[in-house]
Amino acid sequence: LTDYLDNGNNKMAIQQADKLLKKHKDLHCAKVLKAIGLQRTGKQDEAYALAQEVAALEPTDDNSLQALTILYREMHRPELVTKLYEAAVKKVPNSEEYHSHLFMAYARVGEYKKMQQAGMALYKIVPKNPYYFWSVMSLIMQSISAQDENLSKTMFLPLAERMVEKMVKEDKIEAEAEVELYYMILERLEKYKEALDVVRGKLGEKLTSELQSRENKCMAMYKKLCRWPECNALSRRLLLKNSDDWQFYITYFDSVFQLIDESWTPPPEEEHSLEGEVHYSIEQAVKFIEERITEESKSSRPLRGPYLAKLELIRRLRCRGCNDEYKLGDPEELMFQYFKKFGDKPCCFTDLKVFVDLLPSSQYTKFISQLLEVIPLSAAAEGEMALPADIKALQQHLCVVQLSRLLGIYHTMEKQQKLTVVQELMLRYRHGLEFGKSCLKTELQFSDYYCLLAVHLLLDLWLEGEETAVWQCLTLLEEGLSHSPSNAQFKLLLIRIYCRLGAFEPVAELYASLDAKHIQHDTIGYLLTRYAESLGHYAAASQSCNFALRFFHSNQKDTSEYIIQAYKYGAFEKIPEFIAFRNRLNSSLHFAQVRTERMLLDLLLEANISTSLEESIKSMSLSPEEDDIPWKDLRDNRDLTVLFNWDPKDRDISEEHRRLSLEEETIWLRIRSLTLRLVSGLPTLSHTIQPKNSEKTAENGVSSKIDTIRSLLQQLEAAVDSGKKFLEQKIQYPVLGPPPTRMAGFFSSGSCQCQTSLFYLVSDIYELDTNGLEGSAEIQERIGNSFKSLVERLTDLFNKCKGDLIEVRDGTLKTHPNLLENLVFFVETISIALWVSSYCDSVLRPFKSNLQKKKKKKKESSVAMPPVFTHFLDYVTELQTLTSNVIDHIKGLEIILTALKLEELSLKDTLLLQEEKKFTKTVQGKVQSSYHHSVQEIGELLKKRLDTIKKLKI
Repeated sequence: LTDYLDNGNNKMAIQQADKLLKKHKDLHCAKVLKAIGLQRTGKQDEAYALAQEVAALEPTDDNSLQALTILYREMHRPELVTKLYEAAVKKVPNSEEYHSHLFMAYARVGEYKKMQQAGMALYKIVPKNPYYFWSVMSLIMQSISAQDENLSKTMFLPLAERMVEKMVKEDKIEAEAEVELYYMILERLEKYKEALDVVRGKLGEKLTSELQSRENKCMAMYKKLCRWPECNALSRRLLLKNSDDWQFYITYFDSVFQLIDESWTPPPEEEHSLEGEVHYSIEQAVKFIEERITEESKSSRPLRGPYLAKLELIRRLRCRGCNDEYKLGDPEELMFQYFKKFGDKPCCFTDLKVFVDLLPSSQYTKFISQLLEVIPLSAAAEGEMALPADIKALQQHLCVVQLSRLLGIYHTMEKQQKLTVVQELMLRYRHGLEFGKSCLKTELQFSDYYCLLAVHLLLDLWLEGEETAVWQCLTLLEEGLSHSPSNAQFKLLLIRIYCRLGAFEPVAELYASLDAKHIQHDTIGYLLTRYAESLGHYAAASQSCNFALRFFHSNQKDTSEYIIQAYKYGAFEKIPEFIAFRNRLNSSLHFAQVRTERMLLDLLLEANISTSLEESIKSMSLSPEEDDIPWKDLRDNRDLTVLFNWDPKDRDISEEHRRLSLEEETIWLRIRSLTLRLVSGLPTLSHTIQPKNSEKTAENGVSSKIDTIRSLLQQLEAAVDSGKKFLEQKIQYPVLGPPPTRMAGFFSSGSCQCQTSLFYLVSDIYELDTNGLEGSAEIQERIGNSFKSLVERLTDLFNKCKGDLIEVRDGTLKTHPNLLENLVFFVETISIALWVSSYCDSVLRPFKSNLQKKKKKKKESSVAMPPVFTHFLDYVTELQTLTSNVIDHIKGLEIILTALKLEELSLKDTLLLQEEKKFTKTVQGKVQSSYHHSVQEIGELLKKRLDTIKKLKI
């Protein structure tokens, strides 16, 4: 049976289980295995019933318990496992195995108090140290999860401390993990002095698994206690051992300057400090660093630490305004020497990047020339470009080119100069490919950065209005990718540029080839989810949301497993980290965005097409009252520096950009989330009995439903206002910085005004529903006017979608992604209009049939029809006409896109070589095909919506 299940042959497993159960009716394990088969074939309810049948008998055989655990885990119901083992432990009170299973079951659901009790119960049966410390750790977890910090400091942590102290006194501490735990408790209680004594004492000798574990912990405590002499002496001692450990240079400098500021002097008779000799003046620091450099020159392999430490010291002295007295040398000369020593290492650029602000800007060009002079480049013939003869020279030259970009030398060039540099860089790139002939497909080419830097220069030109430059960017990147198929930077940049041009089709494939793993779905997933739907690729949008959601949902389950492993192996200090990781993912901005957009997308594609709006909303368990987004704790986990960048500080992405981007994303998320909740409120308003009797309606809870809708509408208005205020700042993010949201297009297309007035219309129709037709002439007129203005607004929105998506101007292609985005907004707005219309329909239908009954009774031929019916019918007819017009417009776009002959387009700059032309053709083909695909998907969806309009005839 288990073999069938393991091999995924679930139906066979169910049949075998049935055969077994015929012979042995009470075979618990067979029933549970059958339930697993049912669960995996989608029959959840039957599986649950069968499992509960077995669970009610409180089984104690290992097979049934294990099988039920597997089943409950697959059902995402870990809380049922705890009940299972609680019963088993009662029946077999001395079983170590069942007690430890019970402990782990509590760990899965985060029941820390019960974990503490289960740990102690285990320790009483089998007095093993790990069980005792499981209980202690569970106390710490109670302290971490307690809302009241006071409670955690006065009750949970002191209790945990006493429990460990008891073991210390009885000399029962055995493992390193137990010392780590003691240290963790003292640190959380802010008993830094005691923690230091533990680490420095006999117990500290057990801290051996990590390199310098004791020293690092001592250093942390000295810092907390502001014991700068000890900090200084310890970091000094560690640097004598290893003069390449950067973190200790930082502590060394921090402590030296702290001691200077405090005018510290060593005590006359005794030791300087617990850790030995202390440096407390700048002279000593300078001497110490010079000695490290002298030592380094004797070492067998070159070390970067001492040289960089000297630059760091110069920077710190400059900040204090006292550099020149100490004769440390000229930063320019020091960086030059550093380059001579380490220029052939890829890290040379990132090392020097930190210190370039020590150079005066007047020296930039001279500095670069000085570096170029020492690189061994040779020209094949007179007048030809001098090229590197080996990989070392190539690395050195690349480092200089990157520094030139960082110092802003390329930014100040004229257009023609920039184009010349692009040509030169590409020539060097292609020459550099010689050195990478033996590289594997998964390895990067040595000269890839030349290509990237050329593309960055072209991007500058594009932003300055040079339209051809962007096509050249794509051409060079596609060429680069053909030689270096694993280069993530090429792929990421291609993704950004294609999206800017409105072409999503090639992006899906590029993103898939990045093979994003685990946490990357949260950090770079935004590159995909931001554009898929807004560019009309609905199927791809669904898929990209699924990728992300699958990761976020599995995170819950996976984290519990990590925590259990941490308990098993005594890695206690990791447990709070796992919990913090889980919380950080649960309150991720991207997670909230993807959840909201995914539900809106599902409604857009299915509601009132394949299923009714009401069913769709029910299947998503949506309700207008509930808001599951943790607004106060939203975390922006996006990696906005994932694209390499060599821009100077003033052009690079700043903290301010991050803050503004998060603010914009949050406002947009609020607008989208409120839109979703308003739509989910529509079915709750549906027709109620005895509309006139207002007391009754209050009982039915419907009047509170309309109050919910009205309150959500006010919140939407407020969010829209803050969105407009935000956009007034006209913020421009750097081209490789965070992509702006869809908010600007939402307002400028008129989509926002349309959607808001649709929700106001809902409120009016509800009023008509409760007051009845008699004496409601004013409401009816208001509704009639709303219908009219809505048709006008929707027509306006359609007018903003007109125009060529791709046009050819002077032999250059220009795309208009904003027209595509407007079309997508149109489809969404018309869908909301139809959901609101079907609510109108459900209100007006009963009125109409009542009128007809009256007409029959009175046998009069002319019972006057209230105006609202004609208004509604006119409105529906106009919606139908408008949608048909848009569908025709889209057909026209399709024809134009198909007929567009891109081959005849040659980029005017005949700088392109023959091989480049091949890539240009590919790139333009991809953009054309993507637009065609977008238009097709939008057209298909609109046709389905047109069919639903035709059903709206009262």
